[in-house]
Amino acid sequence: MVCEEFEYDLRMQNEESRRAIIKQEELVFKLNHTMRFQPEYSELLKELFGNNIGINSTVVSPIYGSCISNVKIGNNVYINPNCLMMARGGITIEDGVQIAANVQLLSNNHDPYDLNILICKPVLLKEHSWIGAGATILPGVCVGRHAIVGAGSVVTKDVPDYSVVAGNPARVIKVLDKTRFN
Repeated sequence: MVCEEFEYDLRMQNEESRRAIIKQEELVFKLNHTMRFQPEYSELLKELFGNNIGINSTVVSPIYGSCISNVKIGNNVYINPNCLMMARGGITIEDGVQIAANVQLLSNNHDPYDLNILICKPVLLKEHSWIGAGATILPGVCVGRHAIVGAGSVVTKDVPDYSVVAGNPARVIKVLDKTRFN
Protein backbone atom coordinates (compact mmCIF):
# COMPACT_ATOMS: atom_id res chain seq x y z
CA MET A 1 0.00 0.00 0.00
CA VAL A 2 1.26 3.47 -0.81
CA CYS A 3 1.11 5.37 2.46
CA GLU A 4 0.81 9.07 2.76
CA GLU A 5 2.67 9.54 6.01
CA PHE A 6 2.20 12.81 7.83
CA GLU A 7 2.87 14.29 11.23
CA TYR A 8 0.34 15.84 13.60
CA ASP A 9 1.49 18.08 16.45
CA LEU A 10 -0.82 17.63 19.44
CA ARG A 11 0.26 21.05 20.77
CA MET A 12 -1.27 22.78 17.74
CA GLN A 13 -4.90 21.86 18.41
CA ASN A 14 -7.23 24.81 18.12
CA GLU A 15 -10.56 25.43 19.79
CA GLU A 16 -12.51 23.97 16.87
CA SER A 17 -10.56 20.69 17.01
CA ARG A 18 -11.04 20.53 20.80
CA ARG A 19 -14.81 20.93 20.35
CA ALA A 20 -14.79 18.15 17.72
CA ILE A 21 -12.93 15.84 20.11
CA ILE A 22 -15.42 16.54 22.90
CA LYS A 23 -18.37 15.97 20.53
CA GLN A 24 -16.92 12.64 19.37
CA GLU A 25 -16.33 11.52 22.97
CA GLU A 26 -19.94 12.40 23.82
CA LEU A 27 -21.25 10.42 20.83
CA VAL A 28 -19.05 7.41 21.62
CA PHE A 29 -20.18 7.48 25.26
CA LYS A 30 -23.86 7.62 24.23
CA LEU A 31 -23.40 4.85 21.65
CA ASN A 32 -21.64 2.64 24.17
CA HIS A 33 -24.57 3.07 26.58
CA THR A 34 -27.41 2.51 24.11
CA MET A 35 -29.03 -0.82 23.29
CA ARG A 36 -27.93 -1.87 19.79
CA PHE A 37 -31.35 -2.64 18.36
CA GLN A 38 -32.94 0.65 19.40
CA PRO A 39 -33.53 3.38 16.78
CA GLU A 40 -31.30 5.75 18.79
CA TYR A 41 -28.34 3.39 18.27
CA SER A 42 -28.59 3.67 14.48
CA GLU A 43 -28.95 7.43 14.75
CA LEU A 44 -25.84 7.69 16.93
CA LEU A 45 -23.84 5.50 14.49
CA LYS A 46 -24.91 7.72 11.62
CA GLU A 47 -23.98 10.86 13.56
CA LEU A 48 -20.60 9.41 14.59
CA PHE A 49 -19.57 8.01 11.18
CA GLY A 50 -21.58 10.36 8.95
CA ASN A 51 -21.71 9.13 5.37
CA ASN A 52 -18.65 6.94 6.02
CA ILE A 53 -20.62 3.79 6.93
CA GLY A 54 -22.02 1.53 4.23
CA ILE A 55 -25.32 -0.27 3.99
CA ASN A 56 -25.93 -3.40 6.03
CA SER A 57 -22.84 -2.77 8.16
CA THR A 58 -22.82 -3.44 11.90
CA VAL A 59 -20.70 -1.85 14.61
CA VAL A 60 -21.26 -3.48 18.00
CA SER A 61 -20.50 -1.31 21.01
CA PRO A 62 -18.53 -0.60 22.96
CA ILE A 63 -16.10 1.06 20.58
CA TYR A 64 -13.21 3.36 21.39
CA GLY A 65 -10.86 5.60 19.49
CA SER A 66 -9.97 9.00 18.17
CA CYS A 67 -10.72 10.82 14.92
CA ILE A 68 -13.51 8.37 14.13
CA SER A 69 -14.62 10.71 11.34
CA ASN A 70 -11.49 9.41 9.53
CA VAL A 71 -12.88 5.85 9.49
CA LYS A 72 -14.57 4.69 6.29
CA ILE A 73 -16.64 1.50 6.51
CA GLY A 74 -17.90 -0.27 3.39
CA ASN A 75 -21.03 -2.36 2.89
CA ASN A 76 -21.75 -5.60 4.74
CA VAL A 77 -19.01 -5.07 7.34
CA TYR A 78 -19.29 -6.56 10.82
CA ILE A 79 -17.29 -5.07 13.70
CA ASN A 80 -17.52 -6.88 17.04
CA PRO A 81 -17.30 -5.20 20.48
CA ASN A 82 -14.28 -3.41 21.93
CA CYS A 83 -12.77 -2.25 18.66
CA LEU A 84 -10.19 0.49 19.15
CA MET A 85 -9.88 2.80 16.14
CA MET A 86 -7.03 5.29 16.43
CA ALA A 87 -7.79 6.96 13.12
CA ARG A 88 -5.76 10.18 12.90
CA GLY A 89 -4.01 8.69 9.82
CA GLY A 90 -7.22 7.26 8.36
CA ILE A 91 -8.75 3.79 8.43
CA THR A 92 -10.55 2.27 5.44
CA ILE A 93 -12.56 -0.92 5.89
CA GLU A 94 -13.77 -2.25 2.54
CA ASP A 95 -16.91 -4.30 1.79
CA GLY A 96 -17.48 -7.61 3.54
CA VAL A 97 -14.75 -7.26 6.17
CA GLN A 98 -15.24 -9.15 9.44
CA ILE A 99 -13.58 -7.81 12.60
CA ALA A 100 -13.65 -9.93 15.76
CA ALA A 101 -13.77 -8.61 19.33
CA ASN A 102 -10.96 -6.61 20.93
CA VAL A 103 -9.23 -5.63 17.68
CA GLN A 104 -6.99 -2.55 17.59
CA LEU A 105 -6.71 -0.57 14.34
CA LEU A 106 -3.91 1.96 14.80
CA SER A 107 -3.14 4.54 12.12
CA ASN A 108 -0.94 6.71 14.29
CA ASN A 109 1.93 6.37 16.72
CA HIS A 110 4.06 8.80 18.72
CA ASP A 111 7.40 10.08 17.48
CA PRO A 112 9.91 8.52 19.90
CA TYR A 113 11.83 11.81 20.20
CA ASP A 114 8.82 14.10 20.69
CA LEU A 115 5.76 12.40 22.14
CA ASN A 116 3.58 15.38 21.19
CA ILE A 117 4.08 14.51 17.53
CA LEU A 118 1.95 11.74 16.00
CA ILE A 119 3.32 9.90 12.98
CA CYS A 120 0.25 9.01 10.92
CA LYS A 121 -0.13 6.38 8.18
CA PRO A 122 -3.44 5.00 6.87
CA VAL A 123 -4.67 1.47 7.56
CA LEU A 124 -6.53 -0.43 4.82
CA LEU A 125 -8.54 -3.61 5.30
CA LYS A 126 -9.39 -4.86 1.82
CA GLU A 127 -12.63 -6.56 0.88
CA HIS A 128 -13.63 -9.75 2.66
CA SER A 129 -10.61 -9.80 4.97
CA TRP A 130 -11.08 -11.24 8.45
CA ILE A 131 -9.34 -9.86 11.52
CA GLY A 132 -9.21 -12.32 14.43
CA ALA A 133 -9.95 -11.53 18.06
CA GLY A 134 -7.42 -9.37 19.85
CA ALA A 135 -5.35 -8.66 16.74
CA THR A 136 -3.50 -5.36 16.37
CA ILE A 137 -3.02 -3.70 12.99
CA LEU A 138 -0.23 -1.10 13.06
CA PRO A 139 0.06 2.18 11.09
CA GLY A 140 0.56 1.91 7.33
CA VAL A 141 -0.57 -1.72 7.07
CA CYS A 142 -2.77 -3.04 4.26
CA VAL A 143 -4.54 -6.36 4.85
CA GLY A 144 -5.25 -7.92 1.45
CA ARG A 145 -8.44 -9.29 -0.12
CA HIS A 146 -9.74 -12.45 1.58
CA ALA A 147 -6.73 -12.41 3.93
CA ILE A 148 -7.05 -13.68 7.49
CA VAL A 149 -5.25 -12.25 10.52
CA GLY A 150 -5.04 -14.80 13.33
CA ALA A 151 -6.28 -14.02 16.81
CA GLY A 152 -3.81 -12.07 18.94
CA SER A 153 -1.53 -11.27 16.01
CA VAL A 154 0.41 -8.03 15.72
CA VAL A 155 0.51 -7.00 12.06
CA THR A 156 3.53 -4.82 11.31
CA LYS A 157 3.63 -5.08 7.51
CA ASP A 158 1.26 -5.60 4.59
CA VAL A 159 -0.62 -8.89 4.32
CA PRO A 160 -0.88 -10.28 0.75
CA ASP A 161 -4.27 -11.17 -0.75
CA TYR A 162 -5.54 -14.65 0.25
CA SER A 163 -2.87 -15.05 2.96
CA VAL A 164 -3.31 -16.22 6.53
CA VAL A 165 -0.97 -14.52 8.99
CA ALA A 166 -0.41 -15.16 12.69
CA GLY A 167 2.00 -14.31 15.45
CA ASN A 168 3.92 -11.35 16.82
CA PRO A 169 5.06 -10.04 14.47
CA ALA A 170 2.53 -11.67 12.14
CA ARG A 171 3.97 -13.93 9.44
CA VAL A 172 2.32 -15.75 6.54
CA ILE A 173 1.50 -19.29 7.68
CA LYS A 174 -0.75 -20.31 4.80
CA VAL A 175 -2.00 -19.13 1.41
CA LEU A 176 -5.66 -19.77 0.58
CA ASP A 177 -6.84 -21.17 -2.76
CA LYS A 178 -8.30 -18.11 -4.50
CA THR A 179 -10.31 -20.29 -6.89
CA ARG A 180 -12.55 -21.38 -3.99
CA PHE A 181 -13.96 -17.88 -3.41
CA ASN A 182 -17.10 -16.68 -5.17
